Amino acid sequence: MTVTETRINLFDLDQAQMRAFFESIGEKPFRAEQVLKWVYHQGVTDFNQMTNLGLELRQRLHLLAEVTPPKILSEQSSLDGTIKWLIGFGGGNAVETVFIPEPNRGTLCISSQVGCALNCTFCATGAQGFNRNLTTGEIIGQVWLAAQALGHERNGQRRITNVVLMGMGEPLLNFDAVVPAMSLMRNDLGFGFAAKRVTLSTAGLVPGIDRLRETIDVALAVSLHAPEDSLRETLVPLNRKYPIRELMRSCADYVSDKHKRSVTFEYTLIDGVNDNPEHARKLVKLLRRLPSKLNLIPFNPFPGTRYRCSSEERIREFQEIVMGGGLIATVRKTRGDDIDAACGQLAGKVLDRTRRSQMFRDQIQRT
Repeated sequence: MTVTETRINLFDLDQAQMRAFFESIGEKPFRAEQVLKWVYHQGVTDFNQMTNLGLELRQRLHLLAEVTPPKILSEQSSLDGTIKWLIGFGGGNAVETVFIPEPNRGTLCISSQVGCALNCTFCATGAQGFNRNLTTGEIIGQVWLAAQALGHERNGQRRITNVVLMGMGEPLLNFDAVVPAMSLMRNDLGFGFAAKRVTLSTAGLVPGIDRLRETIDVALAVSLHAPEDSLRETLVPLNRKYPIRELMRSCADYVSDKHKRSVTFEYTLIDGVNDNPEHARKLVKLLRRLPSKLNLIPFNPFPGTRYRCSSEERIREFQEIVMGGGLIATVRKTRGDDIDAACGQLAGKVLDRTRRSQMFRDQIQRT
């Protein structure tokens, strides 16, 4: 095996792991902080440019490590300013990462897996199948690439103000890689985002939510999409293992006084499926005692889907009912749909999809 094949990619390490790496090679742990600043504050990936490291250490690092981000394969820009990148990871696989600019914020939507094993029926990613988990470096690398492409700090203003793990994949099925990546997003030596600026979105993996609560302080979003088990099992098959009652218990624990958080529930409105007034009233009953926000998402169609978006009139009626019941409810504005970058449309490029069912069973079994 060559030296190159054994080198460790420092993008895969958060601060604690980086300190451990430098200790393991006989260096002072503070070298980790120096390298983190070069990589995340200065955008430097070449050890030769890290001038506060001694020449001998730089030469050793060339033999032992690398700082290699994933590669941008293509870029598309929407008429509304949304940008979508296709990011490759070798072996023919790729994910999609989306930047959504708004007057007072810039949100980056990143992926955690190549494809998704959960097979939610209204999602283009689920239709693509599943290949593998992304590494920590491949997850944080999406943020790093976007920051470099956008000019993250410009005239004292951040282009990226929020990061949401709402792209391809179920983040809690890739817990051990996702948490160090979020740690780097939160860390002042990384991107320095506040807890409320980093959001993990899950389809409702209850053990993962419980574990997340005890591990890192980030915002939580839950893809609900139905107020009752029978309907949710059709839309989100994971509900068969973790029904709504268990999910609500886990969410209530997450927003307990100890943690002082709220949870955002995502609800995609699909014509004639989950958008009638009775669904809205059941949703009020389900959520009214839980500190939460409701994000109503007009369904975004993709090739091969049998679903249609609810009418604007039905969406407004649904919102009025839930707000009348005391919930905080907003309707997400569709962005980037002309380049298939809207919510639920991300597809990327997923090879060897036949492994999806087995990988799903294996990953769920381990939770």
